[in-house]
Amino acid sequence: MYAVIKTGGKQYRVMKDDVLHVELLDAKKGDTLKILEVLMVGSEGKATIGSPTIAGASVSAEVVDHIKDDKVIVFKKKRRQNYRRKNGHRQNYTVLKITGITG
Repeated sequence: MYAVIKTGGKQYRVMKDDVLHVELLDAKKGDTLKILEVLMVGSEGKATIGSPTIAGASVSAEVVDHIKDDKVIVFKKKRRQNYRRKNGHRQNYTVLKITGITG
């Protein structure tokens, strides 16, 4: 059984025991979350598609950790103007482990 969920403005196809990195969520390490924005639930040849979400469906997940992604360098330059700017950015992520799908 699999589900398509929406969190952080992105959509993810998940199954039980999957580990995924999502945008930073306001939860502590070890907490259990219920994701209610389930767009689709499917299994072995049949699928239920919501409009836009499936009423009563949810995905439970456990917060494994909070991590930071690799640094992305942002470099701006204008030629012949002596203009150079260098910045870095590290995106924060939450690591989730899917523990169950109901729907």
